[in-house]
Amino acid sequence: MQTHDRRRGVVLVSVLWTMALLSALAMAAATTFRGFAGVLSVEHDRLQAAALQTAGVELAAGLVASSGERPVAEIATAIRLSTGSVSLLITDDGGRIDVGKAPEEVLAGLFRVIGAPDARAAEAAHAVAAWRNRDNAPADRQVLSAAAKKKSSRDRPFTDVRQLTQVPGVPPSWLPPIAPLTTVFGNETVNPMTAPADVIAALPGVDGGRLEAFLETRRAFPNDETRVTAILGPAQRYAKPAKRQAISVLITVVLADGYTSAARAVIVLLPEDAEPYRVLMWTPLPAASGGRAGQEANACACLPS
Repeated sequence: MQTHDRRRGVVLVSVLWTMALLSALAMAAATTFRGFAGVLSVEHDRLQAAALQTAGVELAAGLVASSGERPVAEIATAIRLSTGSVSLLITDDGGRIDVGKAPEEVLAGLFRVIGAPDARAAEAAHAVAAWRNRDNAPADRQVLSAAAKKKSSRDRPFTDVRQLTQVPGVPPSWLPPIAPLTTVFGNETVNPMTAPADVIAALPGVDGGRLEAFLETRRAFPNDETRVTAILGPAQRYAKPAKRQAISVLITVVLADGYTSAARAVIVLLPEDAEPYRVLMWTPLPAASGGRAGQEANACACLPS
């Protein structure tokens, strides 16, 4: 009888251990499934946001094309759908300073506009000019990385404005204020009909009074290139009206569930091409704080390692 009770006790303990193990496995499975569900939700939001961003680029290309030959200084618009909203800010890259082509004195003016002291601005501008010409400089005067030495002189000096931080003397902290004023798809001169005020202020010879007069004239006569450019005086050598080339599109998507995604595209319209436009650059931007996009890391963290 005592042996029988002992066996019953062993069986009971085994059953209890089995139940505990099954409970632990069920909890682990629930956590894993929740993690996968979170990842699938984020992936679904990503796909929706990507589709809306593509629609935003299409809309931007259509708006620019419909403006004809008129300068595109800035177009801001938004569309709202059941799945979310798309906000667009469209500007002309021709009105920005091309860091790969602008004269050294214009680069120095750019750095002064963002707050750099005169001497520091001149040194940084000289460093950028030297960097652009590094393939043509004597070998004993080049201070380059191995990767930079392999770069062909036929390539653009910069393919992205962010590459400015590779130049010794240009601190990364300068990049945020520089970015809205610069491009790598422009010309040696800027288009005064679409240039932001700070770009005009960066041109040598433009003081506060001339800048105000220029801005007032451009507001009053937005299509009179001769009248507007004449206000710049000697700075006209750095500003030349030009046909529209590259267009920047800042795209912000907010889905119905709060997921936020942003990107900056640079496009060029090709009326005679098989495609109406071409994307020259696509740069994802940090999503606004508080959006569900910021929850992506947490969702992925739920997965077992």
